[in-house]
Amino acid sequence: MNAPQADEREPVRATLVVLYAETRGFTRMSEILEPAIVLARIAEFFALVTAAVERHEGKVRSLLNDNVIATFAGAAEAQHAIEAAQEIQRDFGALEEAWQRDYGFRTAVAIGLHAGDAVIGSIEGYPLIIGDGLSIAERLLHGARPGEFVFSKPIMDALIKGGVKLEAEELKPLELSKREPIQLYGVQLDTQLDFTD
Repeated sequence: MNAPQADEREPVRATLVVLYAETRGFTRMSEILEPAIVLARIAEFFALVTAAVERHEGKVRSLLNDNVIATFAGAAEAQHAIEAAQEIQRDFGALEEAWQRDYGFRTAVAIGLHAGDAVIGSIEGYPLIIGDGLSIAERLLHGARPGEFVFSKPIMDALIKGGVKLEAEELKPLELSKREPIQLYGVQLDTQLDFTD
């Protein structure tokens, strides 16, 4: 199956690594702060995530509320997706510190990652990504603790196949109706990829 190109004109189905990131605690900030400040602060988060994703050969697909959806072309790109997640996790600390200092709010970032199929295209000019890969990544995001990224066994399998070691906590499997459970893994801040043999 071919990976999607940077600017899809026709709908494509592809195996992707989906990275789904959100801020935790930002909704409370948005209810209290001036609208211009809310937009300026969430723009900082979007810029942080976008920069990390693009540095690791991914593409941002959607910005919604305080969420970012990004994709990496093919399961083999799991290493790049994990590196982006670690960079987001690490660099968010500066935003969290500034937001707490300036506004008195505690915030964190949480991320879900899954490799699976998705359809990418657009409807009346609006970009769209839909499919199992996105749905599962979103479920993993909602199960992640503040400051954690959670990823699925297909990601871990791709890392192992690529010779990359990642220290991760084995989590309770994701139970889905009429499907085999999906084994999950969690990484808290300060766990790093190990490229040594």
